[in-house]
Amino acid sequence: MIELSRRDARRVAVRAQLLTRERPDDALAVVRHLGLVQMDLTPHVAPNADLVLWSRLGSAYSPAVLDDLLESRALVELLGYLRPAEDITLFRAEMDAWPGVEPLSEWRREIEAWVEQNRACRDDILTLLRSEGPLPAREIPDTCLVPWRSSGWTNSKNVQRMLDMMEQRGEVAVSSRENRERNWDLASRVHPDDPAVPYEEAERERDRRRLVALGIARARATFPPGEPNHVGEAGVEAVVEGVRGRWRVDPHYLEGGFSGRTALLSPLDRLVFDRKRMAELFEFDYQLEMYKPAAKRRWGYFALPVLHGDRLVGKVDAQRDVAAGVLRVHAVHWDDEPSGAMVAGVDRELRSLAALLDVDVVREGASA
Repeated sequence: MIELSRRDARRVAVRAQLLTRERPDDALAVVRHLGLVQMDLTPHVAPNADLVLWSRLGSAYSPAVLDDLLESRALVELLGYLRPAEDITLFRAEMDAWPGVEPLSEWRREIEAWVEQNRACRDDILTLLRSEGPLPAREIPDTCLVPWRSSGWTNSKNVQRMLDMMEQRGEVAVSSRENRERNWDLASRVHPDDPAVPYEEAERERDRRRLVALGIARARATFPPGEPNHVGEAGVEAVVEGVRGRWRVDPHYLEGGFSGRTALLSPLDRLVFDRKRMAELFEFDYQLEMYKPAAKRRWGYFALPVLHGDRLVGKVDAQRDVAAGVLRVHAVHWDDEPSGAMVAGVDRELRSLAALLDVDVVREGASA
């Protein structure tokens, strides 16, 4: 059993996420280490993938680098995340077992039944993509006999829901994106043709890699949509002073010193994406407020968490104004009175972010 202070635990997490003073210099190596980057295209500041890679690489990164990695298929999109192409082999057994291993929930049984009821539509999609692909969902005819039962978000989107299920089955894949729209093709034309790693072995390896990327995590945690936050039996058991329960930690990150820096993070960055872990280890109060009415926002529509050393210390409310060619900084919200190094670090990162976006920085509000 390893005993950690909160500071030690935070430093493990920061080191694992490649956010220390020693920056990496290769985008593909960064994604291979992190395991994934969420493919969210919210344009308020910059797409999530660009923010995540820039926050690690700094001036060594440009969006053209990511474009090249996607075009060469070194990275592929799977279930809303960019992943190294060679990692697809770890998902093939899960695809083959769709809709999941027994026992199945009632919800998964209903999805399985819906796909079976619309087998002809699925076959039509495969035939069309084989001859005409890649295609966006809007160019694929809806031949479903049974409509998707929606709670509102997916009304009249039978084709998109079928494509989502077929992606989970390993039959289709996102070939590319034009603006925000996905182009779909046969998975055999997008994914490498590597054999499946057996299901249980793949689960263990994915847990291990997830712990390498997170540094410290719970063995079991609430499973959010997309990528899990838990790591099973990977690493070694640990307790964190002042935090209830037990953790799993990668002991590699307990070796050597720690040299931190200032970083501006995407709200979807894996350092902060698990809000419960963020609150337990960093004692940081934060929510993504884009879905809140403007009057109820405390920090802004898409506020960027501020990392300084091993602490999360504030939020930057900024917005890219494409028409004006500027990055508007509405406010910097500090959790406590900032040091000179913290202020200087945020200013430096804002200039770097503006250079990435090829705009100028305009400060419109005072620090708070």
